[in-house]
Amino acid sequence: MTIQSVDVLYTAVATAENGRDGRVASDDGKLDVVVNPPKELGGSGAGTNPEQLFAAGYSACFQGALGVVARQQKADISGSRVTAKVGFGKVEGGGFGLTVEIAASIPAVDEATAKDLLEKAHQVCPYSNATRGNVDVKLSVI
Repeated sequence: MTIQSVDVLYTAVATAENGRDGRVASDDGKLDVVVNPPKELGGSGAGTNPEQLFAAGYSACFQGALGVVARQQKADISGSRVTAKVGFGKVEGGGFGLTVEIAASIPAVDEATAKDLLEKAHQVCPYSNATRGNVDVKLSVI
């Protein structure tokens, strides 16, 4: 796999304390959340968790990429919604991995156009580019 060269326009900075059972905050103070493992993984589930944060970031980023593609194709994506489901589990040989499902509702276009827009957004989205070849990402129109 070739490492992508990026002309950096913005850098986000966040720091975690105590890993999955602590706190994560951005350097500008706009994000400051308690993180705890979910009950399904033996934690308290009292705070958010890295998978929820990843799902939030991926869905927002993908929605932005969808907007870029839609403008290029002059497609109407008004009222659209993008949901990211991030799965966490063990991988063969030890360690842990993620799966991602991106589901989008684009009510102003037909299903074939929606699928085409999703595929093209998947090529543009920085999260998709970062995970390509490493994380199983499934796309669907809802």
